[in-house]
Amino acid sequence: MEEATEPAVEAAAVLGFDPSDPAFRADPYPRYRALAAGGRLQRTSVGLWVTASYELCERVLRGADFGHRPENGGLWREIPPRQRSFLLMDPPGHTRLRGLVSKAFTPRLVERLRPRIEALVDGLLDAASDPSAESRATGAGRAPGTVDLIAALAYPLPIIVISEMLGVPASDRGLIKGWSDSLARGLDPDFLLPGEEIARRDRAREEFGEYVRALAAERRAEPRDDLLGALVGVSEGGDVLSEDELVATCVLLLVAGHETTVNLIGNGALALLRDPECLAAFRARPEAVPAAVEELLRYDPPVQLTLRAALRDTELDGTPIERGRLILLLTGAANRDPAAFEDPDRLDLLRYAGGRDTPRHLSFGHGIHYCLGAPLARLEGQIALRKLFERDVALTGEPLDYRENLVLRGLRSLPVTFRS
Repeated sequence: MEEATEPAVEAAAVLGFDPSDPAFRADPYPRYRALAAGGRLQRTSVGLWVTASYELCERVLRGADFGHRPENGGLWREIPPRQRSFLLMDPPGHTRLRGLVSKAFTPRLVERLRPRIEALVDGLLDAASDPSAESRATGAGRAPGTVDLIAALAYPLPIIVISEMLGVPASDRGLIKGWSDSLARGLDPDFLLPGEEIARRDRAREEFGEYVRALAAERRAEPRDDLLGALVGVSEGGDVLSEDELVATCVLLLVAGHETTVNLIGNGALALLRDPECLAAFRARPEAVPAAVEELLRYDPPVQLTLRAALRDTELDGTPIERGRLILLLTGAANRDPAAFEDPDRLDLLRYAGGRDTPRHLSFGHGIHYCLGAPLARLEGQIALRKLFERDVALTGEPLDYRENLVLRGLRSLPVTFRS
């Protein structure tokens, strides 16, 4: 697709909606609902198939007829093979690489992080809520006593965790955050991005790649018990990750391990702060926090959509889909599909509690590409939100500002006050 001279017009023609519309950015779900009213599967003026249907999104994600890269197919951008992570691969390449990474990124490794995450959240919240701390002034023009919860908690927590998992020195966390910001914005299709942002994304990938290569060389010389050390040493029948595969995996872990968790914490905190009844229930039932976080993930997910291509001539909902044709899965809309969820626009913290027969949300995907880092994101989200709302925190009433990303949905800032 060529770069648009009028991005808003071009985006609407490609996607079926305008992601730059301030009303859409503030609340995309009414626009998704209006789009869905036109049919479960629609085709935009440039030939992109789009669906907001839970059933169709789930079918595409778990089926073998759709994937990432058929011959002569296309993506939102061209990614050189050496830069492609297993997230953007189909079997058998996907199967091999995910199997190797899974041997390093284990549930045991994630659970081992629980005490450290709890300590980090306590420290960040103590600093944010300390009325004598100068660091509480988190933005130009912000009223005294106001804290930006994104800057104070949601951003630093996952960047510290993923940095420590990769063995990044504390002094280099600023570098990691800068690269992560550029890579996350670069998840959007190139036709939505100004040239300088594409250049920034590509430069961040190269710089972070060189950084990972240097760290990996250190691990080979002096092995350490961290995730990068495990990735460097992982082997299956003599098969190991190549240098390019290692870098692509670390890029994936950085973006997935940081950006999605930032938005889970920010979007989840905002949803609760806007609903006093739900917030009171959240505080009263700490044992139900895991179920509550699943509902928050469904209600306003960090990842709003994903793309697939037909790997062969097939059909979907009775409609023929030619090999190589792209389909845009609006998983954020599917999570609120009234055909799948009862009263889908209502925040119901017991929706995923025991005994309820609720469809799984699609916020971490589905099928073979289900998010490998979901257990870590859940753990960080559960701990951060539980500990946050053990304190008396409230919205300031200041206008909210969302980031410009299409694929990822999250706040640029979340102004709150901590009350004694």
